[in-house]
Amino acid sequence: MTSPAAGPVPSPPAGMAAPFPASGGAVAARIRDFPWDSTPLGPITGWPVALRLAVDTAMASHFPKCLFWGPALISIYNDAYLPMLGEKPEALGKPMREVWPEVWHQIGPIADRALAGASTFIEDFALQIERHGYLEEAFFTFCYSPIRDEAGRVAGMIDTVIESTGKVLAERALRQERARLAEMNAALELRVAERTADRNRLWQLTTDLMLVARFDRRIAAANPAWTAVLGWREAELIGRDLSSLVLADDRAALDEAMRRMAEGQASCRFDTRLQHRDGGHRWIAWNAVPGEGLVNAGGRDFTAEREQAEALQLAEEQLRQSQKMEAVGQLTGGLAHDFNNMLTGITGSLELLQFRVARGQTDDLGRFIGAAQDAARRAAALTHRLLAFSRRQTLDPKPIDVNRLIAGMAELVERTMGPAIRTEVVAADDLWTVLVDPNQLENALLNLCINARDAMPDGGRLRIETANRRLDAAAARRLELPPGPYLALSVSDSGTGMDPEVARRAFDPFFTTKPLGLGTGLGLSMIYGFARQSGGQAEIRTAPGEGTTLMLYLPRHQGAAEPAGAEPPADLATPLPSRAGTVLVVDDEPTLRMLMRTVLEDLGYTALEAADGAGGLAHLRSEQRIDLLVTDVGLPGGMNGRQMADAGRALRPGLPVLFITGYAESAVIGEGQLEPGMHLLTKPFAMELLAGRIQALLGDGG
Repeated sequence: MTSPAAGPVPSPPAGMAAPFPASGGAVAARIRDFPWDSTPLGPITGWPVALRLAVDTAMASHFPKCLFWGPALISIYNDAYLPMLGEKPEALGKPMREVWPEVWHQIGPIADRALAGASTFIEDFALQIERHGYLEEAFFTFCYSPIRDEAGRVAGMIDTVIESTGKVLAERALRQERARLAEMNAALELRVAERTADRNRLWQLTTDLMLVARFDRRIAAANPAWTAVLGWREAELIGRDLSSLVLADDRAALDEAMRRMAEGQASCRFDTRLQHRDGGHRWIAWNAVPGEGLVNAGGRDFTAEREQAEALQLAEEQLRQSQKMEAVGQLTGGLAHDFNNMLTGITGSLELLQFRVARGQTDDLGRFIGAAQDAARRAAALTHRLLAFSRRQTLDPKPIDVNRLIAGMAELVERTMGPAIRTEVVAADDLWTVLVDPNQLENALLNLCINARDAMPDGGRLRIETANRRLDAAAARRLELPPGPYLALSVSDSGTGMDPEVARRAFDPFFTTKPLGLGTGLGLSMIYGFARQSGGQAEIRTAPGEGTTLMLYLPRHQGAAEPAGAEPPADLATPLPSRAGTVLVVDDEPTLRMLMRTVLEDLGYTALEAADGAGGLAHLRSEQRIDLLVTDVGLPGGMNGRQMADAGRALRPGLPVLFITGYAESAVIGEGQLEPGMHLLTKPFAMELLAGRIQALLGDGG
């Protein structure tokens, strides 16, 4: 490094009164107070004019400036230079080499050139500097300019510097981003080229139909697969209306897809049949997308899958038909077996009864009458079970309290179970009301208890439980019910349980695991049919050795339960006085009309008869007194019993009606309860029950 020439330091001009440095900045104040006599520059009052002028110039500049003076290059800088120093130790009055030791190997040669009289300008000079306690890469644009004394000798230099780190790093990041984008563009162009090549290869090699068409359905391009699949050559397809290749029944699907894409739909999926060049057709599944006034579509030939599906559907239909015939055979076989037994009991008892009466032997006639009645009751029960299974039984639904119904059956259930089975009832508080036929629910509950008893031959525990349940969407879907509130009635036993196959078939008609002659196999099927017909469901939960729970779900009814109570049957064996009442009986079965007329006459009432709806309506239109209408629902002649009753009540408001039916015609009660004044009696019924019901309706009970 070249050192400035030595010589005496001139004294400041006499009479100088202005402060030095003249600037009012923070560094200027530090310069004025700095102990310069401890540095090679000596006291500030003895500084040469050139140095003082250089200091004043630096202090007045808004650019970062640092003055280095004398052989040791003592540092003097302005306020704007402070950020360059950062947190470095005090640099004022220190040699340049001590201030910047980490980069001296880079800036020392540049300082030597300035001291030799040469100015140096460097833009974005990279330096690894330590100014915040760690080395950092920084960039500076600076100029080292020599300063001469009065004798023209270089006495020091001044560094004018601007830090360009932010600019350099931004430019570097920009270059890197541009390079990255260039690489991405190159890769994208490569992928586009590869995909274009792939599409071209796919267009040529795929077995799927590829098509480009205008929105007027004119074909613009078609790939070679058209020839392989449909026999058409490309030259025969270009310019052709695609609709002409689509079978007439499928053109609506094509038109709809084209319309949706013309309106902006991004893609369309549809199926059509296309004509083969040989006159046949193939099923094509299309995926189409619009773009730039054209439609690009790919079509897959799924004719084989379609034919297989149709063949499978046909096979399934044949299988279902076969299963139906098997079920019908099983049903009719079981019915024939059971009804033959019951009819033999009826006809045999009546035949023996006839023989005994003919011979005058009347002492034990009651035995044969009882046998015939018992067989008839069992036949009636079988028909009820069949109708319940098929969901065609006649129901007389009423709002009921299930807890009260169970309590009324408690003694019967305990007697049926016997001493070896412990019975417990868990009744939920505030149990919801349900709208069901109470007699059928009692029959269902008793059947469940009997099944449970038979599953516990060595004794065990029977549990009857009620609960309010709300079925969410998932639970309702599993049970094939609408979501909502249901009453759950469950009967659980600790018996043998069922394996999955037996549980799966438990609701099938005539399926039973009991020995021959100990069960018809209609119990659970009847319960299932009753639950479904009542708007609910039946569910089995069981496993071998773990017992069985059968649960009935019945929809909640919004309303109060009806009070308990049943009409007592009449005693037909005791002669009754004549009563002032007229009953119209309408039924197409002469024998049944005869029986009902006899009952009415025995009760002391006047009976009128009709064989069809027209005849019954003629009576109702007459002037004669009619206090009660008893009618079958299924009547010949185009007018059923409900229609006749409605017409009669229009003529005779408030006329009580008793429907008698053995079938659940929707014409009887529709979707809800019977209208006020209308009542229901299910066939077959005991004559005593009929008599009791008539007396109750006419106000003569008791």
